[in-house]
Amino acid sequence: MAAPGFSHLFSPIRIRGLEIKNRILSTGHDTTLITGGVPNDALIAYHEARAKGGAGLIVVQAAGIHETAKYTSHVLMASEESVPGYRRLAETVHKHGCKIFGQLFHPGREIMESQDGSAPVAYAPSAVPNERFHVMPRPMSKALIAEVIEGYGISARRLRGAGLDGLEIVASHGYLPAQFLNPRINQREDEYGGPFENRLRFLREVIQAVRAHVDEDTIVGLRISGDEKDPDGLQESESLQAIVALDGLLDYVNVIAGSSAGFGSAVHIAPPMAIANAYVAPFAAAVKSKVKAAVFVAGRINQPQDAEKVIASGQADMVGMTRAMICDPEMAGKAEVGRLDDIRACIGCNQACIGHFHLGYPISCIQHPETGRELAYGTLKPAARKKKIIIAGGGPGGMKAAAIAAERGHDITLYEASERLGGQALLAQMLPGRAEFGGIVTNLSREMQLAGACVALRTKVTRALVDAEEPDAVIIATGAKPRAAEIEGVETGHVVNAWQVIRNEANVGQSVVIADWRCDWIGMGVAEMLARQGCRVRLCVDGYMAGQRIHQYVRDHWVGQLHKLGVEIVPYARIYGVDGNTVYFQHATSGEPLIFEEVDTLVASLGHHRVAELEDELAGWRGEVHVIGDAQTPRTAEEAVLEGLKVAAEL
Repeated sequence: MAAPGFSHLFSPIRIRGLEIKNRILSTGHDTTLITGGVPNDALIAYHEARAKGGAGLIVVQAAGIHETAKYTSHVLMASEESVPGYRRLAETVHKHGCKIFGQLFHPGREIMESQDGSAPVAYAPSAVPNERFHVMPRPMSKALIAEVIEGYGISARRLRGAGLDGLEIVASHGYLPAQFLNPRINQREDEYGGPFENRLRFLREVIQAVRAHVDEDTIVGLRISGDEKDPDGLQESESLQAIVALDGLLDYVNVIAGSSAGFGSAVHIAPPMAIANAYVAPFAAAVKSKVKAAVFVAGRINQPQDAEKVIASGQADMVGMTRAMICDPEMAGKAEVGRLDDIRACIGCNQACIGHFHLGYPISCIQHPETGRELAYGTLKPAARKKKIIIAGGGPGGMKAAAIAAERGHDITLYEASERLGGQALLAQMLPGRAEFGGIVTNLSREMQLAGACVALRTKVTRALVDAEEPDAVIIATGAKPRAAEIEGVETGHVVNAWQVIRNEANVGQSVVIADWRCDWIGMGVAEMLARQGCRVRLCVDGYMAGQRIHQYVRDHWVGQLHKLGVEIVPYARIYGVDGNTVYFQHATSGEPLIFEEVDTLVASLGHHRVAELEDELAGWRGEVHVIGDAQTPRTAEEAVLEGLKVAAEL
């Protein structure tokens, strides 16, 4: 029986005779785990963790249905060679009572990279390029259209033959079927272009081809964006018209928002914390009121409470909670039995999930680095010998190390010099639109509590404390401090660091210049904070763009916000000096001066220096010493948490 308050979310749903045990699904998302275009052990272990954790349905990542569908060098292909891997995947997921569908995919013009490093050839209805990838597509011939349509059918037969329960045709995010639907992208003058019915023909024939290649019991669904959030993208009225026209051919419709084609629209592929929760649900409700097919919805539904509201209100029949289960594979099972406080809630940072995909790395999570590393860290080994371990520093890295080491059976005490756990995460959550980042502190604190780690606040670890406690090992996770602006004339101007601004410890006046060497969330966050306070803000970044080092969806959305607020962004700006109310930069490539006058305050966001005096103090000490996170060298929360896991898993 489901926990009180979740009776709708944990009720079964029947689609074409297939019963799915609850309304929680993991939507199709690229993991970058596969090798050679086929499912492998890493992908199977990844999905098994979510199936075992209580998901009702898993939709496997997009599988290319034709050679022209290879949009990345690590794309999964629905080839004959992939069938054994799919079969093992389906068998593994099924043994946990979870159902599994496969995605049938062709990107059309949305090609990210070629297979061999050469310039890719993209095929689309017409020669209309997109904004993001700057690829000019080649118009598809009728022969290629027929070949691609047949590819959908053949691929469907393979995946169904491998034991998958259903198939999902990907028409979302501006991919090939959506390109045919869109009158601004499809400029054809034959039977596949022009009037609505002609533009719908490709998708209709794809569905018919899939149906023709599978048995009657196979579930066939469609994923489609309602509003593609792009000036040239599909609008809700156009998407809804297509969905209604196809009703009767589909068992379900899975709705989302956004498009891969534009900088402002791609953010909706994996909407970050700046986007409202469950924001696509109203469109799902509009679809549900007009079709007989089941309706699925995704888009920032990260909490079971939000998911329950969507289902209970009748807006949709199933909810995509993909990142919620990337962050906590056991989310569904915990919610079902009422363990809400134990759920590791996704904070929508995008750093290691979709962020890893865009870097070509396997999927993970900054809070739960076990994700994507299930084969290495999916099952913790109990400690062979119980050790007494001191952890110095209560930031994310130290907390993760404490939780893992305590869970393995060690005697753990974490010491934090300040009054609160969290480290720099406490600063991140103070910036506009970043409050959710503080969830990492809440989540890791709960993990430590459940594992039985002890915490001592307002206590700095010194050599004397270590000698008195006599631990077997010390983990140094003491973090970092701001790097000072060591520039000419610094004593003549009003210069403060970003931490002082975030903590409201500095009176910055009305005109501010930010020197942003790191090009990450700090400079952009401080710029937004001060602009919202009414300051004139000039953000000078020592890189080719603001937010260069953070995930592109987060960056692009944030740049848009700064533009609306009137923040002036100056790239390639290397800080040089200050003279009273004038700040001097040097163009990083030309070497020419960049001069900013009438400046009340220069805010230095120049990175950090490690804080690790304890490492020197423990030189020659008999026990084990491990240094992690920023104390090793300043980076991000992701590296700190991962290193906390790795060290604690081996102690």
